[in-house]
Amino acid sequence: MQEEMKNTNIFRFSLLTAFVIGISLSHYFTPLTLHMLHDIFQRLYYIPIILAAFWFGLKGGIACAVVVSILYAPHIMFQWGGHLGMEMEKYLEIVLYNVVGGITGFLSQKEEARRKELQRIARGLEESYEKLRSQSDLIIEIEGQLRKAERLSAIGELGAVLAHEIRNPLASIKGTAEILKDDLRPGDRKYEFLEILVKESERLNRVVEDFLRMARPQPVIMGNCDLMAELNNVITLVSAEARKREVRLELNPAALPVIEGDPEKLRQAFLNIILNGLQATPPDGSVTITVSLEEAKANGPDSIELSFSDTGPGIEADKMERIFEPFYTSKEGGTGLGMAITRKIIEGHGGRIEVMSEPGAGADFRIHLPVKVKE
Repeated sequence: MQEEMKNTNIFRFSLLTAFVIGISLSHYFTPLTLHMLHDIFQRLYYIPIILAAFWFGLKGGIACAVVVSILYAPHIMFQWGGHLGMEMEKYLEIVLYNVVGGITGFLSQKEEARRKELQRIARGLEESYEKLRSQSDLIIEIEGQLRKAERLSAIGELGAVLAHEIRNPLASIKGTAEILKDDLRPGDRKYEFLEILVKESERLNRVVEDFLRMARPQPVIMGNCDLMAELNNVITLVSAEARKREVRLELNPAALPVIEGDPEKLRQAFLNIILNGLQATPPDGSVTITVSLEEAKANGPDSIELSFSDTGPGIEADKMERIFEPFYTSKEGGTGLGMAITRKIIEGHGGRIEVMSEPGAGADFRIHLPVKVKE
């Protein structure tokens, strides 16, 4: 910008110099008998003076007027000498050159100062607008957090009602069904109906427990946690489900330190992610778990990355933004609480969870946990 302004000023100065020299030479080489041409040349001097005042302010206008006066005065003294009345008129013209240059430069300088002030005000308004916009974004974010808090509060109230109104009768129904089932043999139609009743009671009880987990802050019991051991336990639990769905379940282990964490809670988080992957993967697909130790960046602690990738249909971009919201689900019969609970558990351990996916290319859930060794 400064280089461009410098080049512009050089061009303007050169143009003014050429203009003044050209008019002066025209004066000196035009015969005195051509009075009309001399009058025209005399008036033409105002053009470079006014331009200099506009381009360079008060100093430019006065400087150009002085230069013109110096160049024009010898022409009056030596070529028009002896014509006193005409000389006085032309000397008055020189005075007008300086007056016009000074006034025009002064007004131009004031206008330039006003323009810069308006630019400064405009920049201030732009900065104020940016601050207001950032504050507006912050307010919107806080409102979203408040709505989320209100929603969780409503979940808490609903969870309390569910616990009181459903769990006790549900336990009675399940207990009664199990007693009646003991009197029947496997293969009997009534036995199968009672089996369905017991399973549905257990499923409904799990839904109620999910509500309660979201509604109440669950105590995290920190202790020594072997992540590879917990992953192996989860894989043992879901291996039958994987065989039933004809999905390969693979674990790429790594040598990890024993960290500080709640084994039960982390096991629940891993189970939620793996079950989601199994349910989303078609037959002959795979769910792969990869574990690696990430070295610390700057002064932060080392961290462990756990990647849970599947070969399912993937997740659409608009759905990825909501996948960790409570009650959001794309599965028929789902509660929409599994991933919300998972994120809550991971964040409770000081970690983070993220998902990467493209439609048709599967999904990859990645958990990052800081390495904190219990003393």
